[in-house]
Amino acid sequence: MAEITGLTGLFFGSFNPIHVGHMVMANYFAAFTPMKEVWFVVSPHNPLKDSLTLAPEIDRLEMIRIALHDDPRFRVTDIEFRMPKPSYTIDTLTRLKEKYPARDFALIVGGDNLMAFHRWKNPEEILRQYQVYVYARPGFNGGEFAMHPHITLLYPPQMAISASLIREGIRKGINLDHMMPRGVGEYIDKNNLFR
Repeated sequence: MAEITGLTGLFFGSFNPIHVGHMVMANYFAAFTPMKEVWFVVSPHNPLKDSLTLAPEIDRLEMIRIALHDDPRFRVTDIEFRMPKPSYTIDTLTRLKEKYPARDFALIVGGDNLMAFHRWKNPEEILRQYQVYVYARPGFNGGEFAMHPHITLLYPPQMAISASLIREGIRKGINLDHMMPRGVGEYIDKNNLFR
């Protein structure tokens, strides 16, 4: 597969599980920003979130692989699986830059993450070195970092869908086939996840 050159967006998340909202967002950034590709960075454990409801990291990684359907604009990485836990974005960025020195990386984050950005490890260092693209939702006010020159606020299409909604539906036995990329629901059933 030929390498895509240009800006690479890094879409960090638990993806517990991946759903169509994630895919719409990744597609939006690949289509309407300078990003030529989007990498899904699977976080084994977000230090700002509860890990009790997480499916095993290897299952979350495989569900993303299934969801991407070999689209050359998208890739998944398990780089954080081999890093100390909990993983911090600045450390992952450093590791990725060491591994791929010719690439230009940018972060993709939700407006809620920007509001909590001051709680991240070394947020000023992230902003000094990287562009951050924020997908904002209605009512988003930006927080203290919104006017930073390395922050780009965008308002992509909104979907009222979340991984927690998916997990709740699975526990209740609801058919959610159209809320997840093709093949992900079958993988969840086969591996008895989120029951």
